[in-house]
Amino acid sequence: MRLLATNLIALRALRRNKLRSTLTALGMIIGVGAVIATVSIGNGAKAQVQAQIAALGQNVITVFPGSLNTGGMRSGGGSVTTLSPADADAILNEIPGVVAVSPESRDRQQILANGLNWNTTIYGESPEFLQIRSWDLDVGDMFTQADVRSAGKVCIIGGTVAEQLFGSTDPVGQTLRIRNNPFKILGILKKKGFTAWGSDQDDLVVVPYTSGMKRVVRRTYLNSILVQADTENNIPRIQQEVTELLKQRRKGREPDFTVRTQLELAEMATSTATTLTLFLGVVAGISLIVGGIGIMNIMLVSVTERTREIGIRLAIGAHDSDIRMQFLIEAMILSFMGGTLGILLGVGASQLLSHLNGWTVITSPFWVVVSFLFSGGVGVLFGFYPAHKAARLDPIEALRFE
Repeated sequence: MRLLATNLIALRALRRNKLRSTLTALGMIIGVGAVIATVSIGNGAKAQVQAQIAALGQNVITVFPGSLNTGGMRSGGGSVTTLSPADADAILNEIPGVVAVSPESRDRQQILANGLNWNTTIYGESPEFLQIRSWDLDVGDMFTQADVRSAGKVCIIGGTVAEQLFGSTDPVGQTLRIRNNPFKILGILKKKGFTAWGSDQDDLVVVPYTSGMKRVVRRTYLNSILVQADTENNIPRIQQEVTELLKQRRKGREPDFTVRTQLELAEMATSTATTLTLFLGVVAGISLIVGGIGIMNIMLVSVTERTREIGIRLAIGAHDSDIRMQFLIEAMILSFMGGTLGILLGVGASQLLSHLNGWTVITSPFWVVVSFLFSGGVGVLFGFYPAHKAARLDPIEALRFE
C-alpha cells in the first residue's frame, strides 16, 4: 500500500510540471530512438550484403590469384596471375567432395548487336557456372562441354544486356559481336538485380572459358576459380585441401593464390557495415547518457523546489526510504516513458527511411529490449543521487526553507 501511495505521489508531482517532464524525457526519447533506428538500418545493411553473398551460390569456395611473398615483398590479390585451367581440373579430379568447378576469366568489352553497342563484363565460365551460382535461365539453354572443348562462339546474356541491345525483341538465336567475334546467344539469365555495392548483376555476358581466354581476354591464365563443395560441413576441409594441392602443383614456390570461402567473403563484406553500426550505436548510446544527466539535473531542481514538501512529509512520519523511493520512481517514470516513446520513434524513423530510400531495415527485438532496460537503468543511476539527497534533508531545516 505504501509503495502504491508513493507511486501516486510521484505521478502527481510529474503532472504538475508537464512541460518540464516532457522536455526532460525528450533526451531519453531521442537517445533510444537513435539507437533503435541505427541498429535497425545497420542490421538491414548486413542482411542485404549477406543475401548478395548467398546469391553467389551455395557452398562456394573461390580461388583468387595473388598473395605472393618473394624476398620480403608481398603482393595482394590479383597481382600475380598464374591460375590455369589445369589447376581447376586438378581440384575437380583430386579432391573428394568437390561437385563442380568453373574456371573464370573476366574482361570489360564493348559489344555490338542489333545495330547498338553496350559496354559490359564478359565472363568466361564452364557449364557448371549456373549450378555453382544457383542461377537459372529465364529462356534458352546453357552452352555445353563440347562448346568449351571447341572454344565455341556461343554465349548467354544477362537481363540488362538483353534490354539494352534488343529491347522487346527476343535475343535467343541472335548474334552479338565481342572483339569482332560473332557469338550466338543461347539463353538469357534470370534477373538478380543490384548488389549491396550498387553493381548490376544482370549486366554481363557469359561465354565458355576457353572462348573467353582465346577470343576475349587473350590470356593463358584465369582470373579466379569457382569451386562448389557438396556440403557446408566439408567446406573447411576442401578449402585446406585446395590450398595444399595448389602448393604441391607449384613445386615449393611461395603460394601465389588465395583461397576464400563464402563465409569469409561475407565477413569481409559486412565488416564495414558492422563497424559503422557499432560507431553510430555508441554515439546514440552517449545521447542516452546525456539524457540521463538531464534527468538528474531536473530532479535536483525538483528537490530544491519541494524542500518544504519533503520537510512536511518527514515531520508527519514519512521515512527516509519513502522520500528516496518517491524521487527514484519519478526518475524511473521519466526514463521508462522516454524509452517507450523512443522505441516507437526509432521503429517509425527506420521504417520511414526504408520507405523513402528503399533501404532494408531489420528491427531486432533484442535491441528493443536492451534499449528499454538501458533507459530504465539510466533513470535509476542518475535518479539515485537526487533521491538520496532528498531523503537526507533535515526535517526542521526543510520546514524553514523559503
